[in-house]
This record gives sequence, structure tokens and C-alpha cells, in this order.
Amino acid sequence: MKNLLTTFLLSSLSFLSFSAVKAEDNKQVQIVEFKSGAEGFDTRTFFYVTPTEVVAIDAQFTPKLAEESIKHLRTFTDKPITTLIITHPNPDKFNGASVFKKLGANIISSKSTSEAIPMVHQYKKYYFVEIAKMFTNENYPELTPVDSTFVDEKVITLINRDVLILKVLKKPGVSSTQTVVFAKNQNALFVGDLVHNKAHAWLEGGIVAGKPVPTIDGWISDLKELDTLYPSNPIVYGGRGVTVSLKKAVKDQVTYLKKSVEIIKNEIAKNSMTKKDLGTAKEKTFNTELEKRFVSEFPDYQISYMITYGSYGLVQSLLK
Repeated sequence: MKNLLTTFLLSSLSFLSFSAVKAEDNKQVQIVEFKSGAEGFDTRTFFYVTPTEVVAIDAQFTPKLAEESIKHLRTFTDKPITTLIITHPNPDKFNGASVFKKLGANIISSKSTSEAIPMVHQYKKYYFVEIAKMFTNENYPELTPVDSTFVDEKVITLINRDVLILKVLKKPGVSSTQTVVFAKNQNALFVGDLVHNKAHAWLEGGIVAGKPVPTIDGWISDLKELDTLYPSNPIVYGGRGVTVSLKKAVKDQVTYLKKSVEIIKNEIAKNSMTKKDLGTAKEKTFNTELEKRFVSEFPDYQISYMITYGSYGLVQSLLK
């Protein structure tokens, strides 16, 4: 991971993507996207821009990348960022929160996300400092507390009377808990890493009691819940990949997740992998071959390094 991210860091400190604007609301609301490079795990932060304020959704992997995202935002608007919403407890969603806090933003997450963040922070800090050697204890991003929490659902009414509805899904998905944000007036749905359309998924699972716990069935259940909650077929803004309609997003992601389990099971059997092989050279070779298999099965999908570095949780759960 260290070598991969260092290589990309030199060539892609920040990728600036696009501003999506609903035509009839061109002068009222913009949805501005910032995408990091691989040093930030190709993570997308979205800014919901109204005539009076900005709501940010997810904070990037480091404060530096959070600053880059805001610099990008400022090419579109100088309106204040009043709110940061964290969709789930992964470090690329909360590590950059301190930058938004300094600007006066109110940091909001579900109660379950807020409670999970400290454990995730501890787990990831240990990995990136002690194992990957990408950071030191001194320069790893500090934990920024969430200001406001909610249970199940929260409605935010903005100054321009736009409504954002924050909803906690019923099952663990890509993480141990998942919040989605529905912009009713724009028919737009922000889902964090629950959807990676045309991009490989992070299959680690949520960090629970200090270890990864993947729940593919729960993830699929969450996706199907979205279909029920939002019959208007909103546009889905996922944490990585491309922006598509909800129906396509759900169909493609469910297919990908089911196929992922099948691929990993087949590769485990093919390579006679067992739990005894974890931490050995055999595991490293297995991960490389697994990435190649995913690329072969999904040739039009981006960021295949997510498999090499992020599939270990699902792999371990399937080993005997």
C-alpha cells in the first residue's frame, strides 16, 4: 500500500472532477464533486451548494486533501460551509473533518457512526503507522469529534428551504453502519461507499471490536432498501466510480458483490488457501492474482488496487 500510494502521490495529488447541476435549478443549487487521487483512495467529496450556504458530504482521508477539496469548491462559490455530514465510519470519510471544523462547519453523523469512529480510528492508525509506515504517530490525522448525532433519521432544512434527509439503513453494509443523504428537491442521493459504480469495491467490512467484519448480505440488503425508500429513482452519488440512477446503481452493485464472493471462493479453492497462509508470501501472491481475476471479470471497472489492499476482510471470512 505504501509504495502504491507514494507512486500515485507524485503524479496525482488531486483530481478535480465536475460540477453537476440540475438544469431547471441552475441558479439555485449545484452539486460540486472533488475526487482525490490514489493517495486518498480515489475518494469523492460532494458539496451541496445553495445560494446561501454549502453542505459537505464526507471529509477525505487527510486534512491536506480536505483543504484541496475546499480549494476546488472555491472555484464555484464563496458561500460558507455550514455543515459536514459523515456517511459512515471509514477514515476517508472522517479524517479530514478538522479542516471543516476550523471553518465553522457543524459535523453531523448518525449516533452509530459517531460511536464507531474511535475504534476505526485506532485500528486504521495502527495499520498506517505501524504496518504500512505511511505516517508517524505525530502526523497521522487527529480525531475530530462529531458535533451532532441522530438515531434513524434527521431532516435538515437549509436557509433556502431545501431539505436534506439523513437516513440510517437497517443493516451493516460497506461499513458497520451506513447513512445516506437524500436531497429531495434535486432527487439526488448521496450514499458514501455503499455504491462504487464502475469501480472496484472496498471489501474489508466494518471494523467491529478491533477486527474487520464483512457483511455482504447486509450490504445487498441495504441496496435493496434504497429501492424501497426512494421510488423516484434518484441520481446516486457514490463514494467512488461514476454517477448513475438508483436502479442501475443497485442492480450493478448487487451483481458485483455476489460475483465478488464467487470469485474469492473460487480463487481460495484454486490456490488451496487456508488461514495458516495469512501473513505469508503465499498470501501476497494470492492477493496479486485475485486482483488480476477481478480485472478480468470486470474489465471496465476502475481502481483495481482496491482488491489487493481492501479485500482481505472478505477473504479471511471465507477461509477455513
